[in-house]
Amino acid sequence: MNDGAKNKVLRSIETDSGNRCVDIFLRPDGSAGFEEYRRDSEDRRGWFPVGFYSARVYATEAAALEAALETVSWLREVVAAK
Repeated sequence: MNDGAKNKVLRSIETDSGNRCVDIFLRPDGSAGFEEYRRDSEDRRGWFPVGFYSARVYATEAAALEAALETVSWLREVVAAK
């Protein structure tokens, strides 16, 4: 059943160049997840998923973040710099 509920983004981590980001989100069922996105400055359509990690399920926001840090090659460096 789809009641129209959507994921809630808890944290969005973006590169300094603004062309990549990772969203950590909470699903309506209480589970957490993450997705990696990119955007091209010449394309005004916005962000596009590139990692296709959003189906992975984690019990907590912290677990999703840790999995993202282990999975997305550039993320650990960006988080450490902030």
